[in-house]
Order: sequence, then structure tokens, then C-alpha cells
Amino acid sequence: MRLHFLSVVLIVLTACSKEFERVYTVDDLMADKALLADVIGKCRRNPGELGNTPNCQNAAAADFRARLERR
Repeated sequence: MRLHFLSVVLIVLTACSKEFERVYTVDDLMADKALLADVIGKCRRNPGELGNTPNCQNAAAADFRARLERR
């Protein structure tokens, strides 16, 4: 009975958890400027929650690299 209850609880928690967001590499973001602009916009609108996420860090690196290439 306990095993059944634990299984149900784990299934419910898994179903309610946040969906995993795809992590884009710096190269992915460099290749798609629209995606880069979208990710940077999201990061700038919510820096406290998203600032240290891999996508925001990769977007910042891609933006920096794109600025260097334009020089």
C-alpha cells in the first residue's frame, strides 16, 4: 500500500513539475539572430530569476561575440 501511494505521489509531482527548457549553445544563438534577441529580451525582463540560467549566460556570450565580430 505504501509503495502504491508513493508511486502515485511521484507521478503527480512529475506531472506538475516545470517543463524543461531547451538549452541553446552559443553557436545556436549566433546562427539565429531572432532567437538570440528573444532570449536576451527574456533575460533582461527577468534578470533575478533567469540571469544565472545557461540560456541567459550563453545568450550574453553570443551577444558579446557578435559585437566583437562586427568590429
